[in-house]
Amino acid sequence: MTQNPSIASVTLAYNSEQFLPQHLEALRRQSRSLDEIIIVDNGSNDGTRQLLREQYPQVKLLDFPSNLGVGGGYTAGLTYAGLERMHDWVWLLDQDSVPAIGALESLLNALRSLGKAGDDIGILAPTISHSGTGLTYSGMLWRSGLMRPPAKMLDQPMYYADATISSGSLIRREVIEKVGLPRADFFIDFVDVEYCLRIRRHGYKIAIVRDSQMSHAIGNPRITKILGISKAWGGHPPWREYYMSRNETYTIWHLYPTWKSKLSVFRRLLRHAAAILVFGEGRLASLKMVLLGFLDGRAGRLETKFRPENPTGSHKESAEAVLNPAPKT
Repeated sequence: MTQNPSIASVTLAYNSEQFLPQHLEALRRQSRSLDEIIIVDNGSNDGTRQLLREQYPQVKLLDFPSNLGVGGGYTAGLTYAGLERMHDWVWLLDQDSVPAIGALESLLNALRSLGKAGDDIGILAPTISHSGTGLTYSGMLWRSGLMRPPAKMLDQPMYYADATISSGSLIRREVIEKVGLPRADFFIDFVDVEYCLRIRRHGYKIAIVRDSQMSHAIGNPRITKILGISKAWGGHPPWREYYMSRNETYTIWHLYPTWKSKLSVFRRLLRHAAAILVFGEGRLASLKMVLLGFLDGRAGRLETKFRPENPTGSHKESAEAVLNPAPKT
């Protein structure tokens, strides 16, 4: 790592007029300043673009006419920041993420403390918490299936995980060049896990730094109790249940096609289906989407069937077609 690497942030935005002022203020106040701040606008129809152009002209805006989803949006941002602008590191963020003032500096300090041993770090990630519930996201380990790290690991100043969420991930440019980009055809959900597992398969490590703190919505869960046991429930709409099921199934069937890994998918989906029956609202519609997602994931059908603006699937198109439209004749 160079003494003063070039670092750009890439924020994914969709109808984010109410979130961006606090988010951008947090980026501008970082104790280690960013070399470039980039916003990927995913077809917003509120005042997002006007806000950026009038109040934040120094921010680079990548403006797309339609929603590319998380996969397509981050693909576009990493392509620009890492492969075109050649920044040494790219800091991925969501519009509702608010990093502490020293978050970026803490990530870099942790890397420097490793010396040459840090050369194989592909992602540095902060400790992420939900401001409303106090829930934290500690990353995931892969052990023929996804599992949470043990408590003793979380007490360490820095520990290694096999997957973390996209928002807050500081990605080395070398990773983008050698591993490639996130899957744009996943649209939303499990994009980060699949990308992290690919990065790990290439031999890079993912380090989570305790002193680097960031607030993030993490799906706006609600805390419920059943039989005296507290449970965090995200309450996703049916169309998102489809992508959660499909993308996880596809990832495991293609990256880790062992019987133990496949069994872990069945277990996770069955547990999630049971949670839908207990906590969900549109139960039948959500369960149908989970099943459809599983079947499409096994078959490798990855077209964008559902969007937040078209949740019933009235509009279909591939992410590749949006990112790279055919030239007009």
